[in-house]
Amino acid sequence: MTDQERHIAVWHSCLQIIENNIDPQQFATWFKPIRPVSLDGARLTVEVPSDFFREYIEGAYKDLLRLTIRRAIGADAQLFYLVRPVHDREGMVLPSSPSSTPTNNPVSVPTRQPSGPASPFVFPGTTRVKINPRLNPVYCFGNLVEGECNKLGVNAGESISHAPGKTPFNPLFLFGGPGLGKTHIAQAIGIDIKERFQDKVVLYVTGNEFKTQYMDASRGNRLVDFIAFYQRVDVLIVDDIHELIGPQSQNAFFNVFNHLHQNGKQLIFTSDRAPVDLQNFEERLLSRFKWGLSVELTRPDYETRLAMLRARAQREGVALSDDVLSYLASRVKTNFRELEGTLTSLVAYATLGHRDIDVELAQSVTGKIVGEDQTSVSMETIINTVCEYFNITRDMMLSKSRKRQIVQARQIAMYECRNLIQNCSLSTIGAELGGKDHATVLHACGIVHDLMSTDKFFRQWVEDIEGMIVVPVEA
Repeated sequence: MTDQERHIAVWHSCLQIIENNIDPQQFATWFKPIRPVSLDGARLTVEVPSDFFREYIEGAYKDLLRLTIRRAIGADAQLFYLVRPVHDREGMVLPSSPSSTPTNNPVSVPTRQPSGPASPFVFPGTTRVKINPRLNPVYCFGNLVEGECNKLGVNAGESISHAPGKTPFNPLFLFGGPGLGKTHIAQAIGIDIKERFQDKVVLYVTGNEFKTQYMDASRGNRLVDFIAFYQRVDVLIVDDIHELIGPQSQNAFFNVFNHLHQNGKQLIFTSDRAPVDLQNFEERLLSRFKWGLSVELTRPDYETRLAMLRARAQREGVALSDDVLSYLASRVKTNFRELEGTLTSLVAYATLGHRDIDVELAQSVTGKIVGEDQTSVSMETIINTVCEYFNITRDMMLSKSRKRQIVQARQIAMYECRNLIQNCSLSTIGAELGGKDHATVLHACGIVHDLMSTDKFFRQWVEDIEGMIVVPVEA
C-alpha cells in the first residue's frame, strides 16, 4: 500500500467502527460526506463540507471520533479538518431542509367571534395575539446535566436554539423512557430560543392537549381559528406526541406540520418510543417525524447520576456529603425523575425530623421509594458472574494471563465492582482481582468505558453481565 492510499484505508477503518455505533441515518448524513485527505505520521486530515458541519460532528461525536482514530492510528492520533471550497461542494440534500423558505406577507385570518366566551383561537383581523409559551424556566440548559445518555440531544438542541428552523434537525424527535429528560431538553430549547430571538413565538403543548383542543374547536365550529392559531407559531414543541391518537386530530396536525415546516418554522417532538414503533399513526405523519433527527435518551450512568445530584443539591442550597451522594447515585438508577424525588424526600425527612443527612437516613429513604428491588451485590457475585459469562474459571481471571479474553473479563469485573458496589476503593478491587494496584484498576475502568463507546458488541457484553448481576428480587 502506497503512502497516498494509507490515509484512505485508515479512514475506511474508522468509518467501519463509527457505522457500527451510531444510527444509520446519522452515519449517512454526517460521515459519508467526509473525505480523507492525508495521513502524516499520526495526524489524519479529512475534508468536510462546511464549518457548521465540522462544528456539529465535533460537538455530537467528539468522544467517538477521538476513541476511533486512536484505535485506528494509535495513542498519539490527531484529527484535523479542511473545509471544502465552495465551488467543490456537492449539494447536501436533506428532507428537513427546504430548498427555499417562502415568506408570506401578513394576511387577515377570516374568523368570527362567537357570542359566548372568547375563544383562545380567535384572531380579530391581523392583530398579533400574545401566546403564552407555557415554558417552565426551571427546564433551562443551565439546569441540565449532560452525560453520555443525552449528549446528542443536548448538542442538537443547542444548535437548534442558535438557528431555529435552519438546521437539518427539523423536526427534532426525542424519545426514551420516562424521566430521562425529554421534556427538559425540549423546553430548554424553547427557553434558549426566546432569550436569543424575542420576536419568535414559541409554544409548548402535549399531544393530548392538541387533541383536546382540536375536539373542542370541532364541536364549536372553530376549526379555522384553531388552524390559524397554530400556523402563527414559530417554534412548536409537542410533548408526548404518541398521545395524539385519532385520524381527525392527526389530519389537523398533519396540516399544521406541513405549514410550519414549509415556512421554515421549528418543530420539536418527544415520545416514549421511536417513530418506527409508534402505533395507530398515519404513515404520512410517521414519515415526517423521520425527516429530521431522531435521538434516543438512555438511562444515565453512575457519573451522570452523581453530577445531577450534586447540581440539584447545590441549586437547592443543600449540603450533602460525598458518601450520601455516592450512595444515592448508585442506589437509584432508573431515571432523573426518581433521583430528584429521592433527593427531595431525603431533605424533607431530615428537615421535618430534625436529623442530619447521613448514609443511614439515605438508606432508609431510598428503601421507601425504590424498595429492595436488587439483590445485594458483592465482589464475589461480580467475579463469578463474569467468569460464567466468558466461560472461564476464577483462577484464570485472577492469573497474570495476557490473553485478550482473560484481560477483558478482568477489566469488566473491575469496572462493575467500581460501578455497582458502594464505598469500595480501587485498591480493594485491585487486591481482590489479581493483586493489582489502584492505578491499574482506574486504567481498566477507563478502557471499558471507552470500548463501550466505540464497540457495540463489547457494550452488549457489559450490559448482559449487568443484567445477570442485578436481578430483581421476587415479591
